[in-house]
Amino acid sequence: MAHVATPPPGTSAKGTFQPYVPASEAPPEFTLKAIVLGILFGLLFGASTVYLGLRAGLTVSASIPIAVLAISVLKKFGGSTILENNIVQTIGSAGESLAGGVVFTLPALIFLLPYGPNYFNYMQITMLTLAGGILGVLMMVPLRRALIVKEHGVLPYPEGTACAEVLVAGERGGKLAALVFSGLGIGALWKSLSWIFNLFRTEIGYVMPRGSQFPNATLNCDISPEYLGVGYVIGPRIAGTMFAGGVLAWLALLPLLSILGAYITVPFPPIHPNFANNPATGQPFLISEMNPGQLWSAYIRYIGAGAVLAAGLITLARTIPSMISSARGSIRDLSAGMGDAPAPLRTERDLSMKVVVGGSVLLAIFMVVGPGLPTQGNVVAALLILFFGFFFATVSSRITGLIGSSSNPISGMTIATLILTCLLFVALGWTGDIYAPIALCVGAIVCIASANAGTTSQDLKTGYIVGATPLYQQLGLIIGVLTSGLIIGMTTLYMHQVFGIGSQAVPAPQATLMSTIITGLLNQNLPWGLVLVGIFVAVTLELCGIHSLSFAVGLYLPIATTAPIFVGGVVRWWVERKTGAAQESDVSAGTLFSSGLIAGGSIAGIIFAVLVGTNTIAPLQAVGDAFAYFHEETMVGQLASTALFFGLALIVARMAMRKVE
Repeated sequence: MAHVATPPPGTSAKGTFQPYVPASEAPPEFTLKAIVLGILFGLLFGASTVYLGLRAGLTVSASIPIAVLAISVLKKFGGSTILENNIVQTIGSAGESLAGGVVFTLPALIFLLPYGPNYFNYMQITMLTLAGGILGVLMMVPLRRALIVKEHGVLPYPEGTACAEVLVAGERGGKLAALVFSGLGIGALWKSLSWIFNLFRTEIGYVMPRGSQFPNATLNCDISPEYLGVGYVIGPRIAGTMFAGGVLAWLALLPLLSILGAYITVPFPPIHPNFANNPATGQPFLISEMNPGQLWSAYIRYIGAGAVLAAGLITLARTIPSMISSARGSIRDLSAGMGDAPAPLRTERDLSMKVVVGGSVLLAIFMVVGPGLPTQGNVVAALLILFFGFFFATVSSRITGLIGSSSNPISGMTIATLILTCLLFVALGWTGDIYAPIALCVGAIVCIASANAGTTSQDLKTGYIVGATPLYQQLGLIIGVLTSGLIIGMTTLYMHQVFGIGSQAVPAPQATLMSTIITGLLNQNLPWGLVLVGIFVAVTLELCGIHSLSFAVGLYLPIATTAPIFVGGVVRWWVERKTGAAQESDVSAGTLFSSGLIAGGSIAGIIFAVLVGTNTIAPLQAVGDAFAYFHEETMVGQLASTALFFGLALIVARMAMRKVE
């Protein structure tokens, strides 16, 4: 019997577009209960994304788990329409995208001495967050018809389409939600047992002694559930490529530096000022005397920065044709929309173009006159924000249409913005530390706007398929920005207060990278030799036919982060092999359970931070003293914790092989 393809949501059998809810109908949509629940989910996933971004330097989309939870929760309160469920996930997803843009950039203020830390306070972070988030929503309004409507059959917007599938199959919401809740519970329990109650180790691994044949070779694995979940969600290819970058850094470059250092008989001081002298001798360090952390900070991170820089720019270069066509279409659509002709259909109503243009201008003025902002009084910075904001909002929306929000190279866009901004500042003679926070402010707002524009486009794609009202979605996104922005700054500052951003607990790798680029360019002291090594590592991979961005990120991150992500990718590969699936969908049992695992582990991490900050953690961690052999720095402790992590991977695999009916 011949197989007849089932048309995707929003497509009739004849191939013409038909939204799930016709434009002629107007069921409840922008209701109070949908708005309130969306705000709550935005706060929850916004805070958890701050934690994940500060620890791992990456984020994953939250739209699908929020949609699943919305269906389940609203059923408990008298039921809901599909459009109400869509408003919940639209508002809630703003928190995740906003948090990602913030933690990738604004913590860099801490490292921009001496002026940057002055701006790292709640008021400044929140103002910048809200400005970038609202700008991202406004910039996407004129793009909707060009990218979502006109290219409906061209740009798949994978997460937006998958989210629409979840909403259309709302009657399955209870079963789908059970998977997310299970993952959330197991992730929170696992993280609590290891971090809060100290029952077993939080990290396993081994470092070769400096006097060995393979000195300082390091293989560590942070056995946190959120990393395992991230690896499963992004899949084996990306997870494996990231881990390969970590292998090069920690199992090849570090030992190589250490071996060469053994032959250097004169002091060879590292670049990083924290390691200028050996406290034991008072003399500059020999490379052979440095531990892996010092070697990474002094040398490897600059190689990683160069690789990320090149990979990000190469990724953007590939999209130049799409950028040009999208920008032209957006300008044409913007010109056509200035008349604000009334839309005849409910599904074609957008925010007024007067609001878009007026709001963008007001945001630019606010950046010039806003009290205490780094850009106060700097018209050039405000103009750069508007120019780069619109340009990269277009790029972000186009790229997410092809590869999804979780794979959106926001870092590359931000790096490009920072490089162009810093080069312009140098050309104007604006060099030195005083201009570093201004350059970061430009990059941060563009990063936040680009991240939010990408998520906004996914949400509007979902709405287009299910038949939502774009105006209500755009208003919902602004509400999500205004509410989530309040908790994101608070969470970021609290993590810094408790652990110190830049520490092992919250290394904030992306923000550290941004500060390195800014200070190196403006002070003209970037160690270009090491940076060029990283650049040509990325070029080599591209010549081998490998997309280098994931590898470069892995090269820059600690191997303790990429190793558990790789394990998650291996679990997904094994599940797909056992089930015969070529590739799991975004609404499979495994991805839903892993999404819950990420949220649960991140929430438990925030609870741990609260306990540490309130000095109430010690009695709870004393519970683990009865199981000291599980968390001791011994072979027994390592093996026991390894076995437990293997058990968690098996749980993920078993949950992933469940059939979702």
